[in-house]
Amino acid sequence: MPSAALCELEYRPQSPGTYCPRIGLIGCGGITAEHLAAYRDAQFNIAALCDLRMDQARLRAAQYFPDAKVYQDYRQLLRDESLEVVDVTTHPAERLGIVRDCLLAGKHVLSQKPFVTDIQQGQRLVELAQQQNVLLAVNQNARWAPHYRWAYSAVQAGLLGELFAVHLGCHWDHTWVEGTEFEKIRHVVLYDFGIHWFDLVRYFLGGAMPRRVFASTARVPGQKLSPNLLAQVLLEFDSAQATLVFDAGVRIGPWDHTYLAGTKGSLRSTGPNLHQQSVELHVAGGSWQPELTGRWFPDGFRGTMSELLCAIHEGRQPCISAADNLKSLQLCFAALASADTGQPVIPGSINRLPD
Repeated sequence: MPSAALCELEYRPQSPGTYCPRIGLIGCGGITAEHLAAYRDAQFNIAALCDLRMDQARLRAAQYFPDAKVYQDYRQLLRDESLEVVDVTTHPAERLGIVRDCLLAGKHVLSQKPFVTDIQQGQRLVELAQQQNVLLAVNQNARWAPHYRWAYSAVQAGLLGELFAVHLGCHWDHTWVEGTEFEKIRHVVLYDFGIHWFDLVRYFLGGAMPRRVFASTARVPGQKLSPNLLAQVLLEFDSAQATLVFDAGVRIGPWDHTYLAGTKGSLRSTGPNLHQQSVELHVAGGSWQPELTGRWFPDGFRGTMSELLCAIHEGRQPCISAADNLKSLQLCFAALASADTGQPVIPGSINRLPD
């Protein structure tokens, strides 16, 4: 068993070291509790918070960064020249203009996912970031969930050989979106939630793009929620295949699992949810079960911001760059179009979120 190689696998979020820029956050909704808790634990310098609801911005400041300045208008936040980085957490529709203004103000940006609803608009933001000589990253925080990160490191170390199968399944209760803005998203499972898994497929397969994508959705018996809660996706590659299965109406006995197979071995991860996972690696020399520490929340949020800060400090593009993320969105948009038409779709042929 390659125990020495296994011991060297890195899966914890990296540290930007002594680089500690002043950071602003625009949008203080529910998910930002996870952002800010992770940033506080990592001792990042959150210097400003902004939300249209001043009470929400003040609440987040009191909870996590009491010395941070609070704004209602994000343009006022952007006038602070001491801020180097901005985390934009609003919904996609309003986020587009905010990200553009952040880039024009010379700020590095971490955008919440899904990045954009139009590939061409996203490409223009990528080009603007290049013109402004700043970095634009997307918060694909699943990449730093401990079990996904360890699996990726195992693949990168060559322990599985050439990867030819990626199968991801999530069986959980997503009905919490009822009555929220998320219920208005027609493909909430495949788009707002599923973008993580489209991104993970590319992550594990070294950025490869499939030839075709086929997807379908359905309703859970007795379902009252507007968007369909059942979805499945098949992705066809030249020398690999991937499947995604989402059962978002599981109220009892939830389960999340990952299976990767390559020419030298396989890896599986399973557990009752995405925070509690047990990983097994199987190769010719035997099997291995690493004892992982951490959870997706907060490690995923710490990981994305750390990656952006490290990239700024090291003068490189982050692995979660917006340019790379547009390819993950192309997979997602292809799947949405396939689910609507019942036909396989070529990635890259659909450049906008279907109406």
